[in-house]
Amino acid sequence: MDYKIIWSPDALDDIEAIGEFIARDSQFYAESTVQKIVETAEPLVQNPKLGRIVPEIANESIRELYVFQYRLIYEIKGDEIHILTVIHGKRLLKKDYLL
Repeated sequence: MDYKIIWSPDALDDIEAIGEFIARDSQFYAESTVQKIVETAEPLVQNPKLGRIVPEIANESIRELYVFQYRLIYEIKGDEIHILTVIHGKRLLKKDYLL
């Protein structure tokens, strides 16, 4: 069964902000980083449990994949993968952040 990926507005805003930040130094690296973030989500269509459980949340359905120094955080809901946010890897989530 293939899952459907749904990007939240917050996640899209996060990616845009990451791209803008990196573009201050290099447009090339900004574009390649944004592309890599989007591509990293693609295997979730067939393997939604690919990422690890987010330690701060400890919920089986909320997982993350690392892309360079960024955390792509997603939730498995039925046959959908909801990309919730993309944050810097050193940033911790509060348990109520994703609720």
